[in-house]
Amino acid sequence: MNRIESAFKNKKAFIPFITAGYPNINKTEDFIYKMVSAGADLIEIGIPFSDPVAEGPVIQEASQKALEAGTNLDNIFELVKNVRKNISIPLVFMTYINPVFKYGYDNFFNRCSSIGIDGIIIPDLPFEEKNEISQFAKKYDIKIISLIAPTSEDRIKQIAKDAEGFLYIVSSMGVTGIRNEIKTDLKSILSSVKKTTSIPAAIGFGIHSPEQAKEMSKIADGVIVGSAIIKIIKEYGTNADKHIYNYVKRMKESM
Repeated sequence: MNRIESAFKNKKAFIPFITAGYPNINKTEDFIYKMVSAGADLIEIGIPFSDPVAEGPVIQEASQKALEAGTNLDNIFELVKNVRKNISIPLVFMTYINPVFKYGYDNFFNRCSSIGIDGIIIPDLPFEEKNEISQFAKKYDIKIISLIAPTSEDRIKQIAKDAEGFLYIVSSMGVTGIRNEIKTDLKSILSSVKKTTSIPAAIGFGIHSPEQAKEMSKIADGVIVGSAIIKIIKEYGTNADKHIYNYVKRMKESM
């Protein structure tokens, strides 16, 4: 059993997201440890990028500030290398195709493998173009996490059939960010997915409250939260540790 599978084994997975380097690279490491101790089952580490098309204003701002602070791929790799010495839960990168392409596909996935990254999410890589990187990901045993959006209706089964690691179910149209109400027929999407694959499916985009996490965990195998955590970091900066811990603990317990 690989690490991603173990995150969903006999439980609902809580998956927090954090932007690497925000407010600085050392605090990112501290925050990851806090999330793990609070009960996170898998952590998504965002690689800051100048044009994060899938992100709302909260994560866009965090990305920009991380880049301004000098965050780059090499110091993110070092961060993960340090973190991996101390934790065993799965770690997944969230990034865009441009940084991966610039670093070199083989170099990037080789480095991911050597530091203990388990998977990668690339929102601007269409399913049809996945083959561009799949040979390199397979070579180094890095799972490519596919996204299923509300507009993917005709392609749900096709994407699900090819899935590995886990499936990222996008709760709503648009970019990431807190939503008070999620109106998408997620039950229908999850039903189609479950008929096609046994790969776990986690819901993300817009979830921020324990009540939402509880509801989503009834129909999905996991819940992904990003913007709400980045907002806590924006409010408390380098003193956000205990606030992140309390938030993650509340969310996990609600599920």
